[in-house]
Amino acid sequence: MVSSQRPEVFAPPGTAQSGSAHDRVYRGLRARIMHGELRPAQPLTLRGIGAEYSVSMTPAREAVRRLSAEGALSVSSSGRVTAPDLANERIEELAALRALIEVELASRALPRAHIALIDRLNSINARVADMISQQDAVGYIRANLEFHRTLYLRAQAPAMLAMAETVWLQLGPTMRALYGRLRHKEPPRYHRLMIAALKAGDEPGLRLAVRSDVTQGLKMLLG
Repeated sequence: MVSSQRPEVFAPPGTAQSGSAHDRVYRGLRARIMHGELRPAQPLTLRGIGAEYSVSMTPAREAVRRLSAEGALSVSSSGRVTAPDLANERIEELAALRALIEVELASRALPRAHIALIDRLNSINARVADMISQQDAVGYIRANLEFHRTLYLRAQAPAMLAMAETVWLQLGPTMRALYGRLRHKEPPRYHRLMIAALKAGDEPGLRLAVRSDVTQGLKMLLG
């Protein structure tokens, strides 16, 4: 089941929310890719992108160029545009990057955690559970990334968070392929462990829970 709600846009640092036509197309496509609305190897056309966002070919082409530079789209020598279809070696590399970057972000966020943050994370995690029960893969990915991003914002490390979001962007279609075939009904157990570690001020426990959470799904995909 695919959610009809439009995804929240995670705009990269330095990108104005009210920019040019190609910025608007870029932000829209970026959110769709990050949240798994596109499947691996799903083809796109500049004409189709332009029609969807009511722009000419030029802004569509510029948005595709930017997303290709970020590894979010693949453009063949013939100009064919597709969502990335990652080889296992690339998935393993990106999973390793998530483990390195996100563990550090969580560690930096811990001293700035407070009860309002913990309440917010519990609320988001309840939404993750709702998306799982509805078998809404896109909604699940969106809520899951919101959970992580809400925590990592407390790290006050924008360059590091931007790196994490670039990895999420490249993995979006792959995560859709994974979550679209999962049939469990419970939210990720490591989210609960992360929240418990935040409450206890347990840095080793938090680091372990984050590392486990960001790698387990991709290991299942490769398995």
